[in-house]
Amino acid sequence: MLSPEAERVLQYLVEVEELAEAVLADKRQIVDLDAKRNQNREGLRALQKDLSLSEDVMVCFGNMFIKMPHPQTKEMIEKGKASWARGRDTAASYTSLSLNKPESQALGSLMRGTQVKGFRLM
Repeated sequence: MLSPEAERVLQYLVEVEELAEAVLADKRQIVDLDAKRNQNREGLRALQKDLSLSEDVMVCFGNMFIKMPHPQTKEMIEKGKASWARGRDTAASYTSLSLNKPESQALGSLMRGTQVKGFRLM
């Protein structure tokens, strides 16, 4: 059995960890979407550099490579580019608004005065 003071501290730490995890998950989603967007951009750039439109190109889907026509691949990547951009912008705006989310507000109120400079979560 813990003393009431230790119980309160433990509950505080559990609450802070849960709220911080929610904030960090939002930020991780933006990083993941950005990485996918960069891969899309790299693929599109490689196709633009390749001047032989008549040849098929190898495209990686997960852990499979599929041979596809050059124009169809370029069109697919351009559509994906727009989709990733929308997804990232949505996630970024959601996270920038996350300061208004209950998790962030609660975390901010819990951490007031106890933050170490340079380690801000929001």
